Amino acid sequence: MIYLSRFQFPDAEKEYDVLMGERKTCYDFYYPFKVLSKNSLRLITFDSITILYGGNGSGKTTALNVIAEKLRLFRDTLYNRTHYFEDYTKLCDYELEHELTEEKRIITSDDVFDFVLNLRTVNEGIDRKREDLFQEYMDAKYSDFKLKSLDDYEQLQKVNLTRSRSQSQFVRKNLQDNVREHSNGESAFYYFTNKIKENGLYLLDEPENSLSPEKQQELVRFLEDSVRFFRCQFIIATHSPFLLSLRDAKIYDLDTEPVKVKRWTELPNVREYYDFFKAHEAEFEN
Repeated sequence: MIYLSRFQFPDAEKEYDVLMGERKTCYDFYYPFKVLSKNSLRLITFDSITILYGGNGSGKTTALNVIAEKLRLFRDTLYNRTHYFEDYTKLCDYELEHELTEEKRIITSDDVFDFVLNLRTVNEGIDRKREDLFQEYMDAKYSDFKLKSLDDYEQLQKVNLTRSRSQSQFVRKNLQDNVREHSNGESAFYYFTNKIKENGLYLLDEPENSLSPEKQQELVRFLEDSVRFFRCQFIIATHSPFLLSLRDAKIYDLDTEPVKVKRWTELPNVREYYDFFKAHEAEFEN
């Protein structure tokens, strides 16, 4: 499924005209100006899966943020949005093949990191409460409690409850269901599968972060199925060889001047992996 069919960025000449405006002369930092134009990235035409490949500073994250800003996509965390973003996105243009649905989102590494951190914090809070309940159980079970007034009735109920139940039963009764705790990789993978719905446009910024090679391959299968069966479109910034191998992905190499479309097996990062394992091939066969 293709929702966004093309996106056009301003060239260096248009950027220059804006930056030479009178009110811009007192600044020396113009982000996102001058980032994408340095490699002559003007136009991206999209397939169901489009990948922006490049090293640090290549502009792949900037491109995603600009697209997300222009299309007003949902996001969970703030990002480095200078007041020049509005000036820059006014110079951009795009075309849709199908109208965007409510399922339109950019997912960044910060989103995933914050989710994993918050989940861990919640679980730690629940663990602390569990310890408090264990102590409360022991105090009540072995206390020599006597009813002195009606005000003590609630405490009496608690004592009787603890004496009739095991410690684990008492804790489960008085503690909310624990948030299921995963490893960081499992939690990160859950974040993607929870946020990505059918019939949607999704921009993913380096989704391989926090994911093991095994989980990256699971994510690849999930993304391919989401395109094939659930009418999703993905635009992904990555240098992971697993994600670069996504079936039928269109890959833009932002490290070239000008930017070119390449096969994933042609990319320098992938070739490095290939050459490394090829050099150690005999060790794997022993």
